[in-house]
Amino acid sequence: MNANPYPIEIEPVDISAYKEGNTGVPYATTFDSGTPGAHVMVMALTHGNELCGAITLDYLLRHDIRPTQGKLTFGFHNVAAYATFDPNDPIASRFVDEDLNRVWGVDVLDGDRDTLETRRAREMRPLIDTVDLLLDIHSMTNDSPALTLCGPLDKGRDLALALKSPTYVVADAGHAAGTRLRDYGGFGNPAAPQNALLVEAGQHWRADAVTVSMDVTLRFLRQTGAISEDAFQAHIKSDEANLADQKYIKVSGPHTIESDFFSWADDYTGMELIEKAGTVIGRDGARDVVTPYDNCVLIMPNKLKTKGHSAVRFGQLMS
Repeated sequence: MNANPYPIEIEPVDISAYKEGNTGVPYATTFDSGTPGAHVMVMALTHGNELCGAITLDYLLRHDIRPTQGKLTFGFHNVAAYATFDPNDPIASRFVDEDLNRVWGVDVLDGDRDTLETRRAREMRPLIDTVDLLLDIHSMTNDSPALTLCGPLDKGRDLALALKSPTYVVADAGHAAGTRLRDYGGFGNPAAPQNALLVEAGQHWRADAVTVSMDVTLRFLRQTGAISEDAFQAHIKSDEANLADQKYIKVSGPHTIESDFFSWADDYTGMELIEKAGTVIGRDGARDVVTPYDNCVLIMPNKLKTKGHSAVRFGQLMS
């Protein structure tokens, strides 16, 4: 039995065969169709403990998924953290020195901060600068429904809704702790053609996270024109006729934990819809934490409850 409280239904896959790649960047492989088209990239392992993306890319590489137009790149990001994964302490392999998904600000990349993650980001940066359309695969600590973080721009929303899965599409303005890969460069510029999505495929180590990761990746590759309809149909498992209608949610902001003593009023896992403004959802020291408006969606509530971190993000259901 695992010593940790989380379910471990999946195992890391061996990605050593992909170390050399063909881009000059370790663990990044590009396939060129030889015909004009976008450069599409799917990234896994921005966090080393998020196994579903690695399993998905390993499957696609082993099944010879290739672009019908443009270029297609598969990348494994924080491989150093992934190499330390321990099912008895699965949270620990999220990163080595710092969160790789908070270092994509130009000030950090061009600065003198020297960590394993900033070195990896700088190594990846020239390749990322050539990418037109990016899918960054993630998962979550909680058993929360899958969602796409599409960013604050219309282009991100439109691409996320075009995929028709997962059900929840969440527009947020980024992360206060640092710039995500999804928001780097042209991805975060409303006037630029580049576009990126971040999918949270479900709980980190649930088998369902792999199912969602594979499904969304195939839909992304089809939507961007990277793969043919025949290739999509050969590998997709879900029934498009039974997809739930997507829900679009705008994040207004987080509650940042201010004290050393935080508790939840209920066992929230994420995407709960709280009908009335002012509903108490938790306690932060001597202060009640309440919903700021009617029909408030609780997005990715934090079970670790650490001072200075976001306890939850509040979202407004738009459709």
